[in-house]
Amino acid sequence: MIDGADETMTQKNMVQAINEALRLEMRRDERVVVMGEDVGKVGGVFRVTQGLWDEFGDGRVIDTPLNEGGIIGTAIGMAAYGMRPVPEIQFADFIYPAFDQIVSEAAKSRYRSGGEYPCPMVIRTPYGGGIKGGAYHSQSPEALFIHTAGLKVVCPSNPYDAKGLLAAAIQDDDPVLFFEPKRVYRAVKMDVPDEAYTLPLGEAKVVREGDSLTLVAWGAMLYEALSAAEQVAEQGISCEVIDLRTLWPLDLDTIVRSVEKTGRIVVVHEAPKACGFGAEILQLVSEKSFLHFQAPPARVTGWDTPFPYTLENEYLPLAHRVVPQLIATANY
Repeated sequence: MIDGADETMTQKNMVQAINEALRLEMRRDERVVVMGEDVGKVGGVFRVTQGLWDEFGDGRVIDTPLNEGGIIGTAIGMAAYGMRPVPEIQFADFIYPAFDQIVSEAAKSRYRSGGEYPCPMVIRTPYGGGIKGGAYHSQSPEALFIHTAGLKVVCPSNPYDAKGLLAAAIQDDDPVLFFEPKRVYRAVKMDVPDEAYTLPLGEAKVVREGDSLTLVAWGAMLYEALSAAEQVAEQGISCEVIDLRTLWPLDLDTIVRSVEKTGRIVVVHEAPKACGFGAEILQLVSEKSFLHFQAPPARVTGWDTPFPYTLENEYLPLAHRVVPQLIATANY
């Protein structure tokens, strides 16, 4: 972490914060390389890597073919030889051709080699809806990777967290999936230190104190959770809102402490409901805090359908869908 007394702050959006984290880590450690489709001269489809090629050149900012399996397979080889690659998958929806490389190779490298070959790599990818991307540019596949032992999964909701968590992920010796909510890329600006800093992986943050119920979210859905919490506050319902930040390893202790105070929990995520990460969170909390429950645990999620184009706002668990569940849980 940086020394807070010496830091200078600048208003940044998430694109700028991530770009700065990459730039500072590449300056700090020559083993860090960025690779992916159009990440070089173009700067990526969302311009997140813009300017890196100008500073670091072809050897460290590598434009690759449109071959996700090849991108990740190459990054695994780089990591085995001591480099710290940061491959980008242009959209999380396109990660599936690389699924075997991620879950069968990257996730298991340290275990299979008895610790001799860790796999220090960060797979960056924009995920989720909210930009009219339709069925092939809007999915939220985080649960698939949380299910796989050996992977860490991070999902920041704001520019400050994105910069600090990405730096920590790059410095980590294990493979990290770094999901970036593209709906938030340029929608949120906040003060972010100009200097390098890290935030620890595996620590959630209570972003709103409350005592009526616990409301858990991550990524873009944090803002829907906060909006819903504001609306129900007018009815005397006080929500404690938790931003997970790191999905796996899960900061279960923070959630349990909150639930044991409030007696109620609602989880919001935009992935489909069936086998979504919300189900695992509620089960883990139930195992720890069942006797504290004053209402059934609940989820507000995406639907178990392909992600629609014209009905995007009906699919996403926006605040107007979250509010009725908060009222029902609080008044149970």
